[in-house]
Amino acid sequence: MLYRLSAAWAKIELGCAAFLALGVTVLILLNVVTRTAGNALFWVDELAIYAMAWMTFLGASASLHYRTAVAITLLPDAVPPRARAVILKTVDAMVFAFALMMVWFCWRWFMPLELFRAGLDTIAFQGTTFNFIYAEPTSTLGVPKYLFWLVMWLFALGATLHSAVHLLRPPLSEPGA
Repeated sequence: MLYRLSAAWAKIELGCAAFLALGVTVLILLNVVTRTAGNALFWVDELAIYAMAWMTFLGASASLHYRTAVAITLLPDAVPPRARAVILKTVDAMVFAFALMMVWFCWRWFMPLELFRAGLDTIAFQGTTFNFIYAEPTSTLGVPKYLFWLVMWLFALGATLHSAVHLLRPPLSEPGA
């Protein structure tokens, strides 16, 4: 069941990443047209950058599910199947530990409990925590940056799910084992 959840989540991540890739392309073309016409829209650059960042994080998380992330396989390819299984499980454990650390860092950065304790009042939150994450606007779009930084949560939670699935699966079900 956990594998099916991971697969469904990876499919959603890839769908969103594909949509964002299309969005980046359209935004860049819009930028070219408006700059050529002498009427540049500066917010387009910033939105394209944020869309590309979201695309990258969602794609990276999905690549963990499909095991298509860039990897150096010189050692696993050179050892017997049992040693290869141990190496792959060690890598799975390290990726899982990294994903859990990402969740922890997001928790520490966004401080959701403190925000709720402040009654979702960002001014009170800033006064008690000296954390200004919810106050910083984007340069040209004028929206709060934390809305774009939420992709870190999606990446961390997706990476945790995908790596947990790989960690819990038997070594013989690993691709190529």
